[in-house]
Amino acid sequence: MSSATAPDRVSAAPSLVVTLENCPEAAAVARDAAGDLLKGLGPPLDRDASDAVVLIVSELVTNAVRHTRTRTCTLSLTAAPDTVTVSVADSSATPPRERNPDVRGEGGGFGWPMVRRLAAATSVETTAWGKTVSAVVARTSRTPA
Repeated sequence: MSSATAPDRVSAAPSLVVTLENCPEAAAVARDAAGDLLKGLGPPLDRDASDAVVLIVSELVTNAVRHTRTRTCTLSLTAAPDTVTVSVADSSATPPRERNPDVRGEGGGFGWPMVRRLAAATSVETTAWGKTVSAVVARTSRTPA
């Protein structure tokens, strides 16, 4: 009998796709679904990476609800050995854009820069029916140099 440990691998539900109604509660539902997926991953994400995934999910779903005139958006999460990819598809072909943040808190402008800061990579794919915004998060947080 060997005392060696098995190598770390992604296990338990490594992906998730959820269609969400475009309503104010969508972000909370998306955060809960993301949290459930993350809890089932092995090895687990470190705390900073897990928090980053949940924040990105919340921001991308909130933007889809706020800027889309259709009834639904779709959240996809995919876990790989070193990353978790968050994607949100909606019916608007307009990509996210940088804008001056509203420091009074009424007009936003903080979310897309935050997503880009937290993610190792971001992308926007436009199609005839809308767009998909994706963010890739490393499973372990980057250590400051």
